[in-house]
Amino acid sequence: MPPRRFQTIVVLASMLIAGLRYGAQTEGADFNVPPPPPLPTSIAPAPAEQTESQTEPLRTDIDFLIRSATPNFDSLAAPVSSDEEFVRRIYLDLAGTIPTSEQTKAFLKDGSPVKREALIDRLLGSPQHARRMQYVFDEMLMERRVGTDIPATDWQAWLRNSFRDNKPWNQLVTEILSADGADEKLRPAAKFYLDRKFDIDLVTRDIGRVFLGVDLECAQCHDHPNIDDYLQRHYYGLSAFLKRSYLFTDSKSKKKMLGEKAEGDVKFTSVFTSEEGQTDPRVLNLPGIPDPEPAKELYIAKPAGKVRGIPAYSRRMQFAKAMITEDNVDFRTNIVNRLWALMMGRGLVEPLDIRHSENAPSNPEVLKLLANEFLAHNYDIRWLIRELALTETYQRSSITSLNATQAAKAADAFARGLLKPISPEQLAWSSVVATEFTFVTMNAQEAALKKAEPEAAAVKIHDPLWREETLRKTLKSELDVVVARFAGQGGQKTSFEATADQALFLINGPNVQKWLQPQDGALTDRLQKLDSPTELAEELYVAVLSRPPTDDETTNVENYLQSISDRPTAIREMTWALLSSAEFRFNH
Repeated sequence: MPPRRFQTIVVLASMLIAGLRYGAQTEGADFNVPPPPPLPTSIAPAPAEQTESQTEPLRTDIDFLIRSATPNFDSLAAPVSSDEEFVRRIYLDLAGTIPTSEQTKAFLKDGSPVKREALIDRLLGSPQHARRMQYVFDEMLMERRVGTDIPATDWQAWLRNSFRDNKPWNQLVTEILSADGADEKLRPAAKFYLDRKFDIDLVTRDIGRVFLGVDLECAQCHDHPNIDDYLQRHYYGLSAFLKRSYLFTDSKSKKKMLGEKAEGDVKFTSVFTSEEGQTDPRVLNLPGIPDPEPAKELYIAKPAGKVRGIPAYSRRMQFAKAMITEDNVDFRTNIVNRLWALMMGRGLVEPLDIRHSENAPSNPEVLKLLANEFLAHNYDIRWLIRELALTETYQRSSITSLNATQAAKAADAFARGLLKPISPEQLAWSSVVATEFTFVTMNAQEAALKKAEPEAAAVKIHDPLWREETLRKTLKSELDVVVARFAGQGGQKTSFEATADQALFLINGPNVQKWLQPQDGALTDRLQKLDSPTELAEELYVAVLSRPPTDDETTNVENYLQSISDRPTAIREMTWALLSSAEFRFNH
């Protein structure tokens, strides 16, 4: 390709190779986003549905507590985000991709005072939201491990269907912690255990981090040397639920699953003090769960060479019950902190898996409120995400005129929107949506369906679930390439650091070049048919950045088109530059 000369925004070389880090964004960089028009300081309310006897919705209480926690909050607070900011942000957070050009235009033209709430509800009920949650919880629970015992497609389908059915968090966790891999219907849920090879120490540590928000690794051999709250008995209390279980390979199917013995206690010795201890199964500081009096028959199936052990009383089956009990405040506190981080860009406790008394939440009242209300609403993840999305806290602009010190204070107080690095999956999907390669794909799939099933085609092509599943399956291999290049190790993150390898992929990657080709239905093809440079600039910026261009950006587009004799190449260059920009790489 010819040299990159399009300079309307910061392109990838300056974004990635110069080492832009998410942590530096408290300085309020605006990526050349146009200043927002005058906006109200609060969100237009939805039609009143509450009676005088009802309490305020959670969103109102959250905003009150956030505002009350900072004495000079109003001097730091950003206004409510513009519609351009909001539509991009909410699509990324709830659907996992930017909106299409048509979706952006429709939202910007909508004059309804409750259009934001209506859009949130549409997205939460969409197939795209289930896919988004699949990605989020796959990363959170499996931390991008490569496993072989449970096919990734089975696990992902189980997650996707769970979120499509709005399965409560306590039920989801019960299925995961109870799964042994023997029941084919629930076998995908056993991935958490089986793809960790049921390494007891690894599984114990990960359960503590992922489900309780505590990293007990350093408490395995002794009480934690730096965190007084993390005790050796906490580690072995969790381990005691699992210690009797073992990995078993079925002789016929060759599938791995879990067996369990009826006996075996957990003892431990501190390497610091040589003090010995013993514990019943327990979740952190909750009471231990002693075994009941032994049954006359200890086993339903006694362990043998080719027989999977099934005890009459299973400690492992008690794990889920102990985890989701109402007394286990840590369980619900952990997940609401993670969901807050997902929506707001930073946890109330950071790091997400090192919560203890000396690492207190930035706003303990908000965290306690979220945990209590999540319990009161039966662990309904979709409900909680909706309430968070409707807060002023979530909907505040990320653009600020504050100096660096004030902007950092505003970020710490959640007084402005935080910049969030988009995930590898969000980047991949947003790229095919921005280039309108999704239209190219669906055009081909619809044509094939009409030819193969002419009678069914009229119904299927208008079915949102069919369209979603078709896009996901058809584009999977291409998007997986992007995800593999941009995904790091580990689970849910609120930080970001790019690499030169990623920059080179966006510059020379065959996927990106394919999406930029002027195929029928693609953005570059549509832009080539526009005679007006002003109209071209408008369509380009709305499609890729979900906002109209500034006057300067429109002028830059006009000047660039005049400077390049090869107009199709110029259009591809400009589209590539916006795709490679810092503005595209972040949710803001």
